[in-house]
Amino acid sequence: MTTFVRNAWYVAAWSTEVDDQLRRFTILGDHIVIFRKTDGTVAALEDRCPHRLLPLSKGKRIGDTVQCGYHGLTFDGTTGKCTRVPGQTNLPNSAYVVSYPTEERHGILWIWMGDPAKADPAKVFDMPEFTDPNWAVHHGDALHLKSNYLNVAENLVDPAHVSFVHPTTLGNAASENVPVHVKTDGEAIVAWRWIRDAEPVGFFKGFGGFTGHVDRWHYYYLYTPCTAVIDFGSIETERKIAEEDRNQGVRIFALHFMTPVTETYTIDRWLHIRNTALDDPEAETTMDTMFRKAFNEDKEILEAVQEEELRPQKRRPIRIAIDKGPLVYRKRINDLLELERTEDLASDPSPAFVYHD
Repeated sequence: MTTFVRNAWYVAAWSTEVDDQLRRFTILGDHIVIFRKTDGTVAALEDRCPHRLLPLSKGKRIGDTVQCGYHGLTFDGTTGKCTRVPGQTNLPNSAYVVSYPTEERHGILWIWMGDPAKADPAKVFDMPEFTDPNWAVHHGDALHLKSNYLNVAENLVDPAHVSFVHPTTLGNAASENVPVHVKTDGEAIVAWRWIRDAEPVGFFKGFGGFTGHVDRWHYYYLYTPCTAVIDFGSIETERKIAEEDRNQGVRIFALHFMTPVTETYTIDRWLHIRNTALDDPEAETTMDTMFRKAFNEDKEILEAVQEEELRPQKRRPIRIAIDKGPLVYRKRINDLLELERTEDLASDPSPAFVYHD
């Protein structure tokens, strides 16, 4: 049974990955051909000709249409409808490919994988810091993980793992026994904790330049199904700031956009937004290096977990106190999947039934 929620916006690519060439991307197990049309907007079509099933990405682009490389059937880049069948004048209604809604913002290309009538651009993830001149935005990389996206997402609402997986980068022993707080009643599942009066972690020694003790924080926000924001930072302990005053310290948002490719393969495109060193390209290089090291530590863990999940299990895994966020996330995913598996035909009930609720 699939774990993919289809009625949602997913990141298909960085904007820089898309040009006027026909390029194949795989999202939720579906192959999609994506290219820029002559007006600069993006076309996203099912990458399979309905005739002999040759991928359209192996054909050629003609203006804003795509011509199949096998028998020349041509499809409109906006609607997916067939506009030409060589050798005949009639165009069968079944001669079409699926066209996917897209939205492009902040150098990120989003795609809607479900019912196009439900594709609301207002639901595309956004943050005010993207356009705030007091913050700098920097795109990172695409981390390729041989792991189901659910495991990747759970890792991104889990502050507790950093002490053990990232002991030299994002965590250290000072946070091992600090309680994690969880809030699950909003749009995002939030897990957070503060570590007061402790040695700075490797990331902020290298980037923030902290040498004495700091107060530091980790806030993990997980938006169903596949977007995570990690708000983390540090400030000198003697400043004694309140939790809502985090902007006074060195504060960074690490954003993760997970794209499920298959049930065992996920692409995690990440970027960061920072409130310091706004015009310093060396800061971006330094941070990228540290992020790559930390995220590769996650990659090793998540791929090992996936490998074990595929093997026969003799007993059920246990759950502990720190799993509250991941458990709520799994429930939200299951609820969305159930909504997509069924069709509600009772919204306009038959007059034969009278409801008193």
